[in-house]
Amino acid sequence: MKQKIHRLKLPCEKQDLMDVSIGDSVYLSGVLFTARDAAHQLLLHMPRNQMLFKPDSKGLYLCGPLMKYIEEKWVVISAGPTTSSRMNLFESDFLQKFSQIRLVIGKGDIGDSTKKILKDRGVYLVYTGGTGALAADQITKVLDVFYLEELGMAEAIWVFEVSSFGPLIVASDIKGNSIFTTNGVNTL
Repeated sequence: MKQKIHRLKLPCEKQDLMDVSIGDSVYLSGVLFTARDAAHQLLLHMPRNQMLFKPDSKGLYLCGPLMKYIEEKWVVISAGPTTSSRMNLFESDFLQKFSQIRLVIGKGDIGDSTKKILKDRGVYLVYTGGTGALAADQITKVLDVFYLEELGMAEAIWVFEVSSFGPLIVASDIKGNSIFTTNGVNTL
């Protein structure tokens, strides 16, 4: 089967992902937000009416960026992906609470419970590790930051506008297929 290249605009709908299959390449344009361990836990345990940030249909990028404040604005120095398995304890709960999220981006495999949540709803995309500078170049604007004082730079929620963000590889598709498993057996 020939792999395809997809250019997706965020937010995307379920129908936008139906033709996206494991192994395909994806380039994203639109709005992503970052969240790692601490941000996941904070939003999971916080009532919605107290949240300063609501994920809604933005893309979730598992990333702890390196930022610098220059000339009264935030600049992204590096924004490589975080190892996704770090989020296994709470990723499926996070995606259940924030059910409009259709895209998760990280590095390496994700847990089975997260794959199950994404089946019939969204996709998991991987960005190659060591590409922090490339990813930073594809972030066109820092739109906002939340919980910076409480969580610190790497764990804060950053909201980025991206253009042709990628190449990202489809690791788990909307049909429930995963490049990390064959016939239900982990291949790594």
